[in-house]
Amino acid sequence: MKTRELAVGGALELLPPVFPDERGSFCPIYEDGALDVPFRVRRSALSVNRAGAARGIHYAPDGDAPAKIVHCVAGRALDIVVDVRAGSPTFGRWDTVLLDSDRPRAVYLPAGLGHAFVALTGGTVLSYLLSTVYRPEDERAVALLDPALDLPLPGTPELVMSAADRAAPTLAEALDRGLLPRYRTDSTKEDET
Repeated sequence: MKTRELAVGGALELLPPVFPDERGSFCPIYEDGALDVPFRVRRSALSVNRAGAARGIHYAPDGDAPAKIVHCVAGRALDIVVDVRAGSPTFGRWDTVLLDSDRPRAVYLPAGLGHAFVALTGGTVLSYLLSTVYRPEDERAVALLDPALDLPLPGTPELVMSAADRAAPTLAEALDRGLLPRYRTDSTKEDET
C-alpha cells in the first residue's frame, strides 16, 4: 500500500492498490502490517450522510483516544484532519483529502488528532476502523467553523451540523480550558495495539 504524509504530524493518506477486472474491482483498504504504525482494529462503524452533512472536528481526550482509518464506501466527502494535540509541532495545522467511492483511498489518523468531514453528495457513507471501543464520555469537539483555522469548507451544499458541533469551542478556547489531548513523542506515546 502506498502512503502520503499529510501536513499534520503522523496523519497519512492511504493509497491502496485497485485490482480491476470485467466484474468491477477489488481494493484492500487495510491489512495488518501494511502500515509502519501499530494499529489494531477494535471497532468499526459507518456514517451515512446527506449532502452537506458536516461532522466534527471530533477528538478524544488523553488516555483511550482511538487511532482511525477512514474511507468512503459510497458518495464523496471532503475529509479534514486537524492537529489538536497541545504541544505538537504541527498544532493547529490541518490537511484535507477528497474521499470518493470511485477512487479508493483512505486516511489514517493517529490517536489524538481531530477529524471532520463534509459530505459532498447525498448518500455519502464513510467507514471507520478504530483502535478503541466506544466511550461516549470521550466525545469532544472543536468548532469546524473556527475562523482561526479557516478550513476550506465547501460553499454548497449548505452545511448541516449537529447542535453539539455548532456549540463546540474554538481551538484556542479548548486549549485555554485544558480540553485538548497532549502531544506525545514516540518515547512517551501510549501503545495503540
